[in-house]
Amino acid sequence: MNTARGQEEEEEVKRIISLIADDLPEEESSKNMDFLTNLSDDLKFYKTHKININKTTPEVLKDIPFLSAAQVANLFRYLRKNGKLIDLMELQSVPGFDTSTIEKLLPFLSLEQETEYSRLKFSDLLKKGNHELFSRYAQVLEQQKGYTDLPGSRYLGSPQKLLFKYRYRMGNTINASLLFKKDAGETFFSGNNRTGFDFVSGSLLLKNAGPFSRLVIGDYSLQFGQGISLWSGFSLGKGADVAGLAKKQSGLGSYTSGSEHSFFRGLSVNFKLLKIINLTPFISLRNLDANLTQNQDQEWISTGLSSSGLHRTASEIAGKGSQRLLFYGLVAEHHSRAFSAGIILNYSQYKHPFSTGNPLYKKHQFSGTSLSIAGFHYNYSYRNSYLFGECSKSLPGGMAFLNGIMASLSPGVSAVVLYRNYAKDYHNFYAQALAEGEVNNERGIYVGINIRPASKWLCSAYLNTFQLPWLRYRIDFSSSGSELMTQLTYTPSKSFKAQLKLKTKQTAQNTDEYLPFNSAEQVKKDNCRIGITWKLNREISLEHRAELTRYQKSPSPAETGYLVYQDISYTPPSSRISGNLRIAGFHTSSYNSRLYAYEDDVLYASSSGLYYGKGMRTYLNLKLRITRKLHGWLKYALSVYGEQERIGSGLDEIQGHQKSELKAQLRYQF
Repeated sequence: MNTARGQEEEEEVKRIISLIADDLPEEESSKNMDFLTNLSDDLKFYKTHKININKTTPEVLKDIPFLSAAQVANLFRYLRKNGKLIDLMELQSVPGFDTSTIEKLLPFLSLEQETEYSRLKFSDLLKKGNHELFSRYAQVLEQQKGYTDLPGSRYLGSPQKLLFKYRYRMGNTINASLLFKKDAGETFFSGNNRTGFDFVSGSLLLKNAGPFSRLVIGDYSLQFGQGISLWSGFSLGKGADVAGLAKKQSGLGSYTSGSEHSFFRGLSVNFKLLKIINLTPFISLRNLDANLTQNQDQEWISTGLSSSGLHRTASEIAGKGSQRLLFYGLVAEHHSRAFSAGIILNYSQYKHPFSTGNPLYKKHQFSGTSLSIAGFHYNYSYRNSYLFGECSKSLPGGMAFLNGIMASLSPGVSAVVLYRNYAKDYHNFYAQALAEGEVNNERGIYVGINIRPASKWLCSAYLNTFQLPWLRYRIDFSSSGSELMTQLTYTPSKSFKAQLKLKTKQTAQNTDEYLPFNSAEQVKKDNCRIGITWKLNREISLEHRAELTRYQKSPSPAETGYLVYQDISYTPPSSRISGNLRIAGFHTSSYNSRLYAYEDDVLYASSSGLYYGKGMRTYLNLKLRITRKLHGWLKYALSVYGEQERIGSGLDEIQGHQKSELKAQLRYQF
């Protein structure tokens, strides 16, 4: 691949990732960034190893984030009816494929009848496979409170964040990876850690290996149905593209992420039984981070699991791997032309029992050492409609289910309606369905619509209403809420796009006043965003954004915030150096009116800027082509907070009014 073409492809992937990042939940930014890192990795792979549209499978196309489940189903129904595509522009005849979707999809597709990898022998693995070696370093340059000689709790390790990763891919047939990671504040060679790194992960995925469609040894992920019964890792939720609400299960996959919580470690395979049933048995044995305490009988009990993956202080290290989990089960699915259905059975056995404790809102949470899940999911495609749903039962506990329908009402209008009902005592640590928090104690209706009145215009909107029958954290009563979003996008050409997004959300929360009785207050958060992206020429791209937010918890006064930034990207076709720069100004009344904005980062990394207080933030991100096989990235970010005497809180506190971070990365491909 020539340099200019490679840079153009990287820019296209960045644009796709940026659009998805804007729709991810703000409350789980670390999970989001890890999800985007994996997504970026997959998209870059399919850019250089294009998908043969006539020979691919639904599982592969589900890796493309902007394709909905209905679009994937429509495409394969079209192929079964009309045969192989002769030209990629035939995609215009597939129901639900508009011009915008096709333009984004084309760079990932091909019509080659035989791929390079279909002719390979085992002896060719080392010669023709793709090897990648990564090394990444990051550090906050100012001294944080946790690294000083404190008498109490402090960070026991160094402030450097390090990551080393090796990855091997042979087309879409073999995927192997080995990852070593140390977070800031963690130590080298502490306790039983013989590798020096706090987290080590590895996996080997083989496709079409003998009788198995897929075989994974090591760390793996499982994503089935609509995310109620079994879904590890992260998934997209409510976003501007309402057609993406129906989940696209990826089934069994290797785990290559740096996140240390939501994955399985062991063995899983996928194979066909009697040519009509797909079976996926799995077994996993892992040590999870947990908060343990002793009861009156001096027995260890767990008050909860920790998903941060951070082991910096004595208390965090004490909880590392303290809860052992044996997890096993089976997924059986049947796929036909228009109908798919599956049964999910899994069992969890924990070493230490869970205890709900004294808080009343925890009364219906899981307790004990064993948990069983039985679930059923389905989807059915009929003409321009796509029906989907899942129901699940936990033992002990109650039931959870959702059902939805997505339909193309006309060439320019599509809509989706979803109803969900999760019992207050439904228990599942591996659930990622549509919900306002955990997948329990909730009933709700979601209605969304996409309207394309003209080729250059797209209007999207959704209304999500929900009820919480039982108490939750900071909500000492049953409550309800709603969220309304509208987005208008104008794209007159490939080089220009303007967007207006409005969102308002209403919830309930305990009062902040000291009263002799429980009282609820309404919490409302409004958001308005205006963005323009345009490309001046082949070398320079610009993005402008202005965003306003308003937070009010009655009867307190409203709190407001704003963010304005300018991005400049410079990608000269023949230069060894390219990069992008952001200059942002922000002012928020408090943390409640904080704002988030996706930030460009070094390759295969993603970050979300958190803006609150008053100040300015800037970063410079550079890519250096050192040799044909060796590339480097460098990012420097600086936040200046007016006249503040300190930044942050707790052990992350910095004395002064500025915070800077340096990140460097090398990639060697061979």
